[in-house]
Amino acid sequence: MNVESFNLDHRKVSAPFIRIADVKELPAGDVLTKYDVRFCQPNREHLDMATVHSIEHSFAECVRNHSDAVIDFGPMGCQTGFYLIMAGSPDVSATCELVERTLRDILELAAVPAANEIQCGWGAHHSLEGAQGAAAAMLARRGEWEQVMA
Repeated sequence: MNVESFNLDHRKVSAPFIRIADVKELPAGDVLTKYDVRFCQPNREHLDMATVHSIEHSFAECVRNHSDAVIDFGPMGCQTGFYLIMAGSPDVSATCELVERTLRDILELAAVPAANEIQCGWGAHHSLEGAQGAAAAMLARRGEWEQVMA
């Protein structure tokens, strides 16, 4: 299939994990790497939408304090994780360190960034508590992130 994740057997992975989902070389020679940052075991658990929304806002804001290579951070429709798109060649270990630093930042937040109707299309639909709980759960299993398959 054309979508990389549709070719992944979701029954064989063991979340949480961070894996390379795609690498694109652009016409000018720049490289983009898309990482699958999976919080939940597919088809067994998922993040509620207020939590997804708040992780998206918080991570997208905080990660840019640590890296200028971040292109985008967005949720998966299945609510089990996110895609992190970075400029540059793949480096899973460095990306795990970046994700760890960013999740630790989320634990320190007093509010979800831009969670208001001026800066967000659904500013009332957030859960800082949910985002911090998911970040803490992901961090508690930090040693497993580079092991994708069960």
